[in-house]
Amino acid sequence: MNEELVKVLLVNTNQMQPPVVPLALDYLACALSREHFEVELLDLCFTADLASDIDHCLAQNSVSAIAVTLRNTDDCHFGGQEFFIPRFKEITDRLKAKTSASLILGGAGFSVMPEAILEYCGLDLGIWGEGEYSLPLLLRRILAGEDYHDVPGLVYRVGESFSRNRPRYLKLEDMPSPERSTLDNRRYHEEGGMGAIETKRGCAQKCIYCADPLGKGRMVRSRSPQSVADEIAALLEMGVEHFHLCDSEFNLPPAHARDICLEIIKRGLGDKVRWYAYCSPTPFSEELAVLFQKAGCAGIDFGADSGTDFMLRTLGRNFTVEDLARTAQICHRQGLVFMYDLLLGGPGETRESLRETIDTMKRLAPSRVGASMGVRVFPGTKLASLVRKEGPIGENHNLHGAKDEKFFAPIFYLSSALGADAAQYLAGLIAEDERFFSGFADAGSRDYNYNQNMVLVEAIKKGYRGAFWDILRRLAEGE
Repeated sequence: MNEELVKVLLVNTNQMQPPVVPLALDYLACALSREHFEVELLDLCFTADLASDIDHCLAQNSVSAIAVTLRNTDDCHFGGQEFFIPRFKEITDRLKAKTSASLILGGAGFSVMPEAILEYCGLDLGIWGEGEYSLPLLLRRILAGEDYHDVPGLVYRVGESFSRNRPRYLKLEDMPSPERSTLDNRRYHEEGGMGAIETKRGCAQKCIYCADPLGKGRMVRSRSPQSVADEIAALLEMGVEHFHLCDSEFNLPPAHARDICLEIIKRGLGDKVRWYAYCSPTPFSEELAVLFQKAGCAGIDFGADSGTDFMLRTLGRNFTVEDLARTAQICHRQGLVFMYDLLLGGPGETRESLRETIDTMKRLAPSRVGASMGVRVFPGTKLASLVRKEGPIGENHNLHGAKDEKFFAPIFYLSSALGADAAQYLAGLIAEDERFFSGFADAGSRDYNYNQNMVLVEAIKKGYRGAFWDILRRLAEGE
């Protein structure tokens, strides 16, 4: 096989607006290039005519393989429940019709339910989890006519079913900084409001609802601070000054977050960039808050989930309401803009616990509160197991949406103890408090569904940059 002639097409299928950087494709393209593959990108995020753009790309490029990413299965939003996989199938169907090249699926959304998605799309191959090692290996085996069924992370058809190999998780500290040259990162910054960087992978937390560990693993693997700072500097050269740290929770472990901040400060980058992060409410110290600010942090989204100790324990969180209060006090003292994200309506939620949570949030007074009603049930999570123990899916009054046993299409847990008017009850508790985002149809500039959010799209056109929640905050406050 002549390596120099092998071209791989990467396809981004995510069409949410405002656009979200398909970060994994930039990382994947870098890994493929290092293995001497030629990489072409088909980014359907900005397409006006999907079929025409696919046809044009394939007519212009002779490719040996096509890797198609699915970032989200749906909008994960109780008020929206938009299912993305049918659109994804339209794309893969078009690709199949126009080329005989090997078609391989992957991405964060795909990794949540790979067998079901392959079956739905009528395809045979996919990689769940990280693709930087497995995809180049799989392509070499396929193109050389060699057996590939032992490739780590491979999901492949065997007769009427599928087989899934264990993944191989990379040692990120040994990886060089990615070049970030495949995506149009500047355009994503201009039209999506920010870029993106990943400083580590994996999450050891035990949240009952989270699908992140299904693709990234439960063992935390960190990049070197030098590599992260190199990537920040490279994005700055492209004109990307605002970005999001895409780690599940940036401050876990806190020593890693501290070292990243210290390296950013050492390089003199803290005065040039503005970044946002997801964080755990604990551990979060005064020292870390100060370092965040010096390193250019513009806002923190804490996964608070609830304002009651009972619901925090139920959801698998390892902190308390007292911890939430302590972290809020630190942020207030240091002048940090921060948001508490709530996940309401889980197992055991009542009107009393809901009221207590909203009262707690008003007392702690974060800059913003995300009030998401209903918990998306993903296969492979502890929540899915709990739901099955409650009895037949079709008869479960706590479930809303597509009631199928595989939890394929959007399905949400919303405690029946909240009553049929749960959304109206929550709206009444929030009342006119503009600090709260919600998913109500009339939420307007407080709409917490980022899928096709035209308020955000227009704000970014006017020059707003940063995390979506913070753009909405600044719009409301006239900043």
